[in-house]
Amino acid sequence: MNRLLSANFMRVKKNKCFWICSALMFVMGIYFAAGSYADMKKMGWNYTLDGNCFVYILFAPVLLAVFGSLFLGTEYSDGTIRNKVMVGHRRLHIYLSNLLTMLAAGIAFCALYLLPYLAVGIPLLGSFEADIRKILLIMAVTLVLICAYGAIYTMIAMLSSNKAGVTAGCILAAFVLLFSGVYISSRLEEPEFYTDYNYTVGGKIEDTGVKIKNPRYVDGKKREVYQFVYDFLPGGQEVQCVRKTLAHPFALPVYSGAILVLTTAGGIWLFRRKDIK
Repeated sequence: MNRLLSANFMRVKKNKCFWICSALMFVMGIYFAAGSYADMKKMGWNYTLDGNCFVYILFAPVLLAVFGSLFLGTEYSDGTIRNKVMVGHRRLHIYLSNLLTMLAAGIAFCALYLLPYLAVGIPLLGSFEADIRKILLIMAVTLVLICAYGAIYTMIAMLSSNKAGVTAGCILAAFVLLFSGVYISSRLEEPEFYTDYNYTVGGKIEDTGVKIKNPRYVDGKKREVYQFVYDFLPGGQEVQCVRKTLAHPFALPVYSGAILVLTTAGGIWLFRRKDIK
């Protein structure tokens, strides 16, 4: 498998999409740090280093989907996988080498945001306001999370022979998971009650003091299910990491690890049985 990994990393080094995505993450790291400082000076807002530290987890999965679909999507169309099998490489090793390449690329995208963000942000915005242990914990959660995304994209790419289908599937998965997390977050944040108001003739708004039950409020067992899905889904974890509001911080890496293991095991099982033409 070492030869397969070495060949993959050589392809990555020559891959224009990888370098474009890397450059985007690097520039965003500088932009969010310098932009926060500029807004703080111009608007007088109180920005801290914590503020935009974790927004990379919104962008990295999308860029990894683009890179992964183009990088792995050509495996079938170019006959690369067929050639690997014909020269004696095991399907397990082919799958795992592609998975490890995706994980390395995902972690690289995250690091390429964090390094310039901290290099520019610390001199301009100062140190972290939150406890450093919380910051490191969220960073760890995001790294396991990007690996879960990498496993999902690898499974899609290794099971589909259609390059366009792989591209559409990976990018669609990235956005569907994110929007699902945003939607569940909005439902969980619905208040249980809202206040009734009266509008007087003069246009004045008066609080009647009457609390009205919010029909969209999620409670009971349903709320527990929503919270579990919010924690388990990669998109829900993205939202929590960006907001730095992790309800169950030690459970999130476990859920991401479970996604990684399950998608990898399922992907390998199906790939072994796939007819490679």
